Amino acid sequence: MSTPAAAALGFGADRALRRRDWLTIALVAWAHATSHFFQLVIPSLYVSLGSEFGLDFARLGLLVSVFYVTSGIGQAGSGFVVDRVGGRPVLWFGLSCFVAAGCLIGLANGYAMLLAAAFVAGAGNSVFHPADFSILNTRVSPARLGHAFSMHGLTGSVGWAIAPMLIAGLTVMFNWRVAAFGAAAVVGVTLAGTVFGRRLLSPEAVGEDAPASSAAPEGVGRTLRTLLARPALWGAFLFFASSTLASSAVQNYTIPLLHGLYDLSRVTASASLSGYMLAAAFGMFLGGFVASATPRAERTVAASLIAAGAVLAVLAMGWVPAWLAAPAVVLAGLCSGVAGPSRDMLIRRVTPRGALGSVYGLVYSGMDVGAALGPLCFGLMLDAGMSYGPWLGAALSFVVAAWLATLVGRSRPAQA
Repeated sequence: MSTPAAAALGFGADRALRRRDWLTIALVAWAHATSHFFQLVIPSLYVSLGSEFGLDFARLGLLVSVFYVTSGIGQAGSGFVVDRVGGRPVLWFGLSCFVAAGCLIGLANGYAMLLAAAFVAGAGNSVFHPADFSILNTRVSPARLGHAFSMHGLTGSVGWAIAPMLIAGLTVMFNWRVAAFGAAAVVGVTLAGTVFGRRLLSPEAVGEDAPASSAAPEGVGRTLRTLLARPALWGAFLFFASSTLASSAVQNYTIPLLHGLYDLSRVTASASLSGYMLAAAFGMFLGGFVASATPRAERTVAASLIAAGAVLAVLAMGWVPAWLAAPAVVLAGLCSGVAGPSRDMLIRRVTPRGALGSVYGLVYSGMDVGAALGPLCFGLMLDAGMSYGPWLGAALSFVVAAWLATLVGRSRPAQA
C-alpha cells in the first residue's frame, strides 16, 4: 500500500474512532443528566403533594431520605453487578426504575405509594455512577477520557437545572400528576435513546490503556475483600464523603448565610447560589482540558479544592465586602468544579482491571454519605448559634478532601 493511501486510511480510522468516542460520551452524559433530573422531581412536587395528601415537611423530607438511603446502599452493590453483566443492562435498569417511579407518583393515592415511588427511584439512581464510568472507561479512548468525565459532570448540573423548571411548568399548565407522568416521559425518551444507540454502550474495550472490564470476574466476596484491603480506595471513599459534605453545606445554607452575614436580599442570595452551580458546571468544562493535559490529577484536585475552601473561609470570617460576597460564592463554585474531571481520572488510576463497576460503586457511595450527613450537621451548627458554621465547615471539608486526594494520588497505580 502506498504511503499516502496508508496515511489516508489511518486518518479515516482515527476520525471514525473520534466520532464514536464523542457519540458514546454524549449518550452516557444524556443518561447522567436524566438521573440528576429525577433527583429533584420529588422535591419539586413538595407543595403539590403536601396539599393533595395533607403531608407536613417531615414526611415530605422522609421521601427524599428514602430515595438517598436506597441509592447509597444500592450504589455500593450495583458495581458488582456491572462487573459481571456490563454497564449497559444496568443503565437500562436504572432508567426503567425512574419511568416506573414517575408513573407511581402520577397514580399515587396516598403516602404509601409515594414511599414506594421514592424507593424505586432510589434503586434506579444507585446504578448510574458504576454503569456510566464503566462504560466511559471501557468505550472511550484514553486521550478523550478527561473530556468524557468533564461532560459527565457538567450534564449532571444541567439535569438539576431543568427539573424544577419543567415540573413547575407542567404543574401550572396542567396539574402535578401530569408533571409526574411528564418526568416519566422524559426518562422514557432517554431510555429509548440508549436502546437505539446500544452499540455505543457495548462492553467491548478500546485502546491499550482501557481497563478490561471483560476480564473473568472473581466471586463477590473475594472481590470485596480485595478492594477493602486497598487503602487508596478507602481514601477515595472518604474523599467523596468529605467533598460532598462541603458541597452540601454550600447548596443548603448559602442563601441564609448571605442574608444573615452580608445582609443580601433573598433574591440576590438565591441568584448567587445559582451562580455557584453554573460556575461549577463551567469549571467542570475547563477541568476536562486540565485533566487531559496533566497526568498528576491529584495536584489539580488538591489545588482546586483548597482554593474553593479558602474562598469560603474568607466569606465565613466576614472579611469580604458585601458587594463582593456574591462573586466570591461564584468563584468558589468555579474552583470546586475544575476538580471534577481530574477527580474521576484519579479514581480510574487506582482501579484494578475487572473491577471498574465495583470500585466506582463503592467509592461513589461516599457521596450519598456526605449528602445525608451535611444538612443535619450544619443545620445543628446554625441552631447552636454558629452563624458562620456551614461555610467554615465546608472550607475544612474541602481541605480534608484535598489532603485525601493527595494520599490517593501517592498510592501505586492498580495492577492489571
